[in-house]
Amino acid sequence: MQTQTTVFCCLATFSLFAFSAAQAESGLASYYGYGKAGKGGELTCAHRTRPFGTVLRVSYSGRSIQCRVNDRGPFIRGRIVDLSVPAAKALGMMSAGVVRVSVE
Repeated sequence: MQTQTTVFCCLATFSLFAFSAAQAESGLASYYGYGKAGKGGELTCAHRTRPFGTVLRVSYSGRSIQCRVNDRGPFIRGRIVDLSVPAAKALGMMSAGVVRVSVE
C-alpha cells in the first residue's frame, strides 16, 4: 500500500510539473496599434491558442506585466504574442519593436 501511495504522489507531482512547463513559452513578441489596441490603457494581447480572457504574464529584460488575451494572433512565423501599445510601453519594448519574451 505504501508503494502505491508513493508512486501516485510521484506521478501527481510529475503531472503538475509537466502541465506547468507546457504552459510556459518563450519566443518573439511584437506590438500592434490597431483594432483592439488596449482601450483606456488596458494591457491586452493577442495569442493564437490561449482562451479569450486568459491573463498571461509576459517578461522581458527584467520586467514583467500581466495582460489579458482579447484577440487572435500573431500570424507571423516565430512570434508567440502580440501586445497592445499600452502593454508594450509597460514592458519597455517600444523602441525595439520585436523582442524575445517569456510567456506564462
